[in-house]
Amino acid sequence: MHEKNRQKILIVDDCTVNREFLIDMLEDEFDIIEAVDGFQAMKIVREYGSSIDLMLLDIIMPEVDGFEVLAMMNENDLINDVPVIMISSENDDSFIERAYEMGATDYIRRPFNVAVVRRRVTNTLALHAKHKKLISIIIEQVYEKEKNNNMMVNILSHIVEFRNGESGMHVLNIFAITSLLLQKLTQKTNKYNLTQKDISLITIASALHDIGKISIPGSILNKPGRLTPEEFDIMKTHTTTGASLLEEIPIYKDDPLVKVAREICRWHHERYDGKGYPDGLKGEEIPISAQIVAVADVYDALTSERCYKKAFSHDKAFQMIVNGECGQFSPLLMECLTESHADIINELQIRSTEQMQEVQLQNIVDELIRCDETDYLINPIKQIEREREKSRFFARYVEELQFDYDCRTCIAVISEWGANLIGSKRTVLNIGGRDKCIINNPYINDLRNKLNTADRSNPDIESDIILETENGRMSGRIVAHTMWENDSSGYTGVIGKISDLRRIIQ
Repeated sequence: MHEKNRQKILIVDDCTVNREFLIDMLEDEFDIIEAVDGFQAMKIVREYGSSIDLMLLDIIMPEVDGFEVLAMMNENDLINDVPVIMISSENDDSFIERAYEMGATDYIRRPFNVAVVRRRVTNTLALHAKHKKLISIIIEQVYEKEKNNNMMVNILSHIVEFRNGESGMHVLNIFAITSLLLQKLTQKTNKYNLTQKDISLITIASALHDIGKISIPGSILNKPGRLTPEEFDIMKTHTTTGASLLEEIPIYKDDPLVKVAREICRWHHERYDGKGYPDGLKGEEIPISAQIVAVADVYDALTSERCYKKAFSHDKAFQMIVNGECGQFSPLLMECLTESHADIINELQIRSTEQMQEVQLQNIVDELIRCDETDYLINPIKQIEREREKSRFFARYVEELQFDYDCRTCIAVISEWGANLIGSKRTVLNIGGRDKCIINNPYINDLRNKLNTADRSNPDIESDIILETENGRMSGRIVAHTMWENDSSGYTGVIGKISDLRRIIQ
């Protein structure tokens, strides 16, 4: 029986004698997998993925040779996950050079010395392990830095909202609208040369757009009626004050995030026709970061209730903006708003639903705490919330696409790891309708048929599945559990996971 933690080596060679020679040499220390040609090798790599620690690859093979295997591994971003040692009797330097150029880690000529092969295999495995550890450390550091940045931005922005008497959703809504508008803008034009890093910085920095309101008196911030001209002049200073606050941070003032936040703070009330404030910038004099956040800010302000106004409907807010009732914006951004409007409504409705659920749960707990005669109910509810927190934590780090689908709202919530893998939002609206492209039609129909065979006594199903993702087509195995309520004639929700996700090589 193999040891549980032994490393796996894939030996690819059409010659049985060559494979057996290498197996005899290595099987005492490693688990060995065999492939007799390039096709079989790629099938095994797709199946096992990065759990293969090393490939020993022959060059001369029928139909698909070793170089073609390297090419396919490069095309599918597998060469960095599975190190390759070429093993061949070819002595031509051009073969060796080509192998290294295509990503091979080492090259061993036949006939070879047993001790040399073992040593070079061991060295390659050790080097790759160090490489993976280094990458892991870097990713963790980047994640921690981004998490800390987001945390501080959210803390500061929510302080402003607390003073401003707002619901706490304004920052989250600005974040969502800004992200959607940026995505649409980059699809339509490369005029602004926005990279993914730029998009991330602008989206995060959008949360700080009103930080200057810290300096505005509460009597003006929360005044229920119209501001006087003098009060409005004071209110307008939040733009310059916010920029100055960020400018006066000595350590971080040159940080890219702070620079973008300064632009947004100072100029998110400028207008395309030059009639905004504080500097009267016109057209493309206004940084695109501030232009985008300006549209997002106005849209959310119109559709949110404030102490001085009722909320407008999404359609009314949209018409007011495109008709110029809230100042002039870039015609290009108005096209982006028009084309993204349905997505914006869906995203804000999802966020509103999630917040409402959280508020309702907290209200129940608060009410129970106030009632002495219901103390015995508090612990179970707290325990439920505790279990939810644990589930969210483990879902973040378990490498599976976990999901929770509500049949009544048609909303699916996907685990963070799974959403990142397939390039999807964590919350998907109407997965069986408008967004059904996430799952290929033949597979979703098969899945529905199997779900329809489930009942209260046999609530679980399994099925193969194909996902259409931003990262290409991916195959996997879905295991699902249908959820039933006492008075329901059918299942009301589905939870489950999709495991063994593999990119399909075209």
